[in-house]
Amino acid sequence: MRLESYRHDWPQMLRGKFMKKIEPEMADELRPEYKRSDFGKIVRGKYANRIKAETNVVLLEPDIAEAFPNDEAVNKALRHLLEEAKTLASLTQQPRKFS
Repeated sequence: MRLESYRHDWPQMLRGKFMKKIEPEMADELRPEYKRSDFGKIVRGKYANRIKAETNVVLLEPDIAEAFPNDEAVNKALRHLLEEAKTLASLTQQPRKFS
């Protein structure tokens, strides 16, 4: 009977014993060896424009996204489309010879 009771109570006994708890007084404070003045002024979004300029993220409409299983398939299709466009452009831009 005691073993049966132990089996049902062990999750309650272990609850909270394995996760590290943050002490409330330390949650928003720097450690004593650091000084706030060492870090300079805090600027929200300081690097946002740089990241925006250096990345090229494209969001697909849901119906288009369903047509492609992954990013590799999207890139392959776009490369094929670019090659077709180049071929078509080269055919239409050939100089005409007048006789």
